[in-house]
Amino acid sequence: MFALWDLQKSRLACGALLMAAFALGGCSSQLADMSAADTPAHPRDPGAYLPVHDLPPDRDQAIIPPDQRAKIEAELAAARDRQAVAAKDAK
Repeated sequence: MFALWDLQKSRLACGALLMAAFALGGCSSQLADMSAADTPAHPRDPGAYLPVHDLPPDRDQAIIPPDQRAKIEAELAAARDRQAVAAKDAK
């Protein structure tokens, strides 16, 4: 007697869940197409892929001239050495 009652309750609950899922699933496509008045509409076709393999042409000259590059590297090395000395003194 109790097993039959539990089976009927579980079937009723499953049926209610199934109907709710179908009802909510039908509304989701309509909600996705809704938009506010101030937002642009979504394009219906997807955009083209970006050209991944199209590389820009090689540069003819270096971005930084060699003399400026050497000066920058020397300044960075001096700063590194000053920080190493300061770290030793802090310990």
